[in-house]
Amino acid sequence: MQQKVVLITGGSSGIGKAIGVYLKSKQLRVYGTTRSLAQHPDFEIFPLLELDVRKTDTISEAIKRLIELEGRIDVLINNAGVGITGPIEETPHESILNAFDINFHGPLHMMKAVLPQMRKQGGGLIINITSIAGYMGLPFRGIYSASKGALEIASEAIRMETKDFGVHITNLAPGAYATNIAAGRFHVDANGGSPYARTYGRTLEAINESVDDGEDPIQVAQKVYRLLRTKEPKVHYRVGAFTQKLSVFLKRVLPEKLFEKMLLNHYKL
Repeated sequence: MQQKVVLITGGSSGIGKAIGVYLKSKQLRVYGTTRSLAQHPDFEIFPLLELDVRKTDTISEAIKRLIELEGRIDVLINNAGVGITGPIEETPHESILNAFDINFHGPLHMMKAVLPQMRKQGGGLIINITSIAGYMGLPFRGIYSASKGALEIASEAIRMETKDFGVHITNLAPGAYATNIAAGRFHVDANGGSPYARTYGRTLEAINESVDDGEDPIQVAQKVYRLLRTKEPKVHYRVGAFTQKLSVFLKRVLPEKLFEKMLLNHYKL
């Protein structure tokens, strides 16, 4: 049986790296991407391709290179993402646009780039790593929630558009996992002069604690591997702590104001 060729965006660290390590242990042919190869001179776990999901020329070059090396792309895992926190009123709009460029437009660019090859070879699988935060507007994480929620919705559409090509597209929404995402996150510095200083500061502490106390990202990798072995993947999957997955169900069934009150209580707002 031919080994599947897997491409993981943002594969040099965090969840992407965990997925790559695990899939390689299962004898898949794994490639990751990074914005700068120069920053990872000693990375030898699996090959890295230089690619910035905001720049379509780098995407084209990386996809071309991968096809030259392997002749096919069986699985694309759209994992590259960026965190962003802060009061929406005080968040610079260029930072909002950057978050959408990476979290939403980037995966769209990647799907557009691999679909011709997947169509040519008669099939493929695309897994979009979204977030449980994308199912709801979380206080001081509204832009992050919106960018991930947009990807969830767009994926629902493109999944139907590509079904006749043998391409399967699915969303995997993780909850909080112990990664280095906080180090690269953009966050507004709402100091004492901000009307949001007290509430945002309290919420940011809760967000950071949830990441520090998060689950092992190997759980996401294991879920991805199961999806690779699923003949007809569903539209949406979630992975994370029980309470985080439960929140998605509660958002769907509870009256809106009651669910909002639960969020306010959770963040002590």
